[in-house]
Amino acid sequence: MELNTLTLTQAIEGLKTRTFSHAELIAACTDRIKSVEPNIKAFITVNQKVTNGIPIAVKDNFNTNDIETTAASDILRGYVPPYDATVVRKLKEHGMMILGKTNMDAFAHGSSTEASDFGATSNPWDLERLPGGSSGGSAAAVIADECIAAIGSETAGSIRQPASWCGVVGLKPTYGRVSRYGLIAMASSTDSPGPITKTVADARILYEMLAGFDPYDATTGHQPVTSEIINIKHLTIGVPKQYFRSEAQNGVNQRVLDAAKVLEKLGARLVDLSLLDPEYAVSVYTILQRAEVSSNLARFDGIRFGHRRDQFNEENKRRIMLGNYTLSAGYYDAYYAKAQKVRTLFINDFHKAFDAVDLIIGPTSPSTALKKGASKDHVMFGELQDILVEPSTIAGLPGINLPCGFIERLPVGMQLIGPQWSEDKILSVAQMYEEQTLWHTQRPKL
Repeated sequence: MELNTLTLTQAIEGLKTRTFSHAELIAACTDRIKSVEPNIKAFITVNQKVTNGIPIAVKDNFNTNDIETTAASDILRGYVPPYDATVVRKLKEHGMMILGKTNMDAFAHGSSTEASDFGATSNPWDLERLPGGSSGGSAAAVIADECIAAIGSETAGSIRQPASWCGVVGLKPTYGRVSRYGLIAMASSTDSPGPITKTVADARILYEMLAGFDPYDATTGHQPVTSEIINIKHLTIGVPKQYFRSEAQNGVNQRVLDAAKVLEKLGARLVDLSLLDPEYAVSVYTILQRAEVSSNLARFDGIRFGHRRDQFNEENKRRIMLGNYTLSAGYYDAYYAKAQKVRTLFINDFHKAFDAVDLIIGPTSPSTALKKGASKDHVMFGELQDILVEPSTIAGLPGINLPCGFIERLPVGMQLIGPQWSEDKILSVAQMYEEQTLWHTQRPKL
């Protein structure tokens, strides 16, 4: 077995038993990058200084001391932060080393990775298709075995959706479970860092490294981080009809229903569930995200760091303009305030649902990976691709994507959603499903 194909669990064990060295592990990953990166373009920067540790890729919107951080935008070309994001610091404290910074939609504005000022990333399953986004580079790097694991960030679906399209595990923790300090803000009320990995066990390892209170981020919670394994036989899983949409690609819904049957055979009880239609979350998220973008990007004035504001790309400009509009006098109550009220309706709807069920299952994305160019001239492309993950994101809930099948050699993802702080429950059920299937072991031929 090539060392770059190892899971994080295997890499930790191999290093502990001295089966191989850190240098050999790093060399295997860097050799793989040299081999496949010209076609995939998952990385913006490869760290040439890596000499020790387990090689982890990090999305390029996390500040990394002494490594260029661009958020895939021309505005930040050449910017080298003077400090590490909390996520990066914790990775290093646990023996992880930053192999490189992965591609993304500029400032995380998109769900395709086509909106990167550094060029689009290709999906390793089909180089003519998109990896999803905005953490598309991280997901592509993991499934292509260019790294042992990766870190992404999710604001609407930017961990789970690319994980679905690339066929890997993507965990979006509860909002406030993992510190945002040092993460270049997109929408501060929903931004959530999380792991993108080859297995659920790997996702749990990284999650436990990263989770916890951070004095530099007042939105982080004080809830203890545990490693409890939950018995699936005691759980009820809701199957919401609104998430199995009629316009979904043929076969997607059935793959997820088949996965639900696997959980049922393991002892879970499946029940039909009715939730607010996810299409309402698209409007809510669009308004709230644009408003927060217009505020967060105001700091990029080219004075203290970065380049002039005319370097924003078209997608960035559209979001800034719409955000300014929704926050302006005469429109604030009609749009922003109303969106916040509907957001509360989603929060309450999930609270009611979790009085009846332990977890919720559904497709992660309504389709498999789309062809390159699909996002061009479609200003709502990201929101429509994230329609099934946006409701849980605006409610601050944790969720995980798992590969659950293929359609025409392209991976299909299912998601498990839980109440706040229920990561142990989600990870336990996800791992039990993974142990019964082989979808996570499949790799593209490159």
